[in-house]
Amino acid sequence: MIHPLADVQTTQIGPHTSVWQFSVILRGARIGHHCNINCHTFIENNVTLGNYVTVKAGVYLWDGLEAEDYVFIGPNVTFTNDKRPRSKHYPKSFQSTLIKHHASIGAAATILGGLTIGEYAIVGAASVVTKEVPARSLVVGQPARIVGWVNEDGTPMEEIAEAMYLDKAGHRWQVEKQRIYQI
Repeated sequence: MIHPLADVQTTQIGPHTSVWQFSVILRGARIGHHCNINCHTFIENNVTLGNYVTVKAGVYLWDGLEAEDYVFIGPNVTFTNDKRPRSKHYPKSFQSTLIKHHASIGAAATILGGLTIGEYAIVGAASVVTKEVPARSLVVGQPARIVGWVNEDGTPMEEIAEAMYLDKAGHRWQVEKQRIYQI
C-alpha cells in the first residue's frame, strides 16, 4: 500500500510494504517486502532496506545506509553520513552505515556515519552512537555505552558471573573485548 500523499519514485519496493503519507522515497532506493515506512520519512537513492523493516515517523535515511531484515528504526532517529559537511561541497562518497538483522534503534537516537550496529543489538532511546555496536549488546547514553546483553527477543540476558551470561534457552555466553560469544 502506497498512500496517495506519498512521493515514491522508486519501483524497487517489495510486496506487502506500506508507505504512509508525506514520505519521500527517491528513485534508487531498494525496499524489501513486508516493510512499514511511516509518515514524514525521507529515503535517499543509495539506501537498501531488507524485508520486514519498520521505519517510524520522522526518520531520514541518507545515501550509504543498509538495514538488513527485521530491523526496527524508532521515531525521529537521526543518521549522518558525512563527517565534515559543508554547504554545496559534496564528498566523492558518503560514509556507509550497516544495521544488521533484528537490530532495534530507539526513538530519537543519533547514529554517526560509517558504523555497524550488530545483529539483535538494541540502541536505547536518545542515545548517541559514536562507535560500533556489538551484536546482542544493549547500548544507552550520550555517548552510547554497553550496559548489558540481550536475547533474540530483546530481553536482557542473565549475568551469572563476571563477563558470563545465560540466555533464555539456557545457553552460556562469554564476553571478551566487548563482544559476546556462545560457549
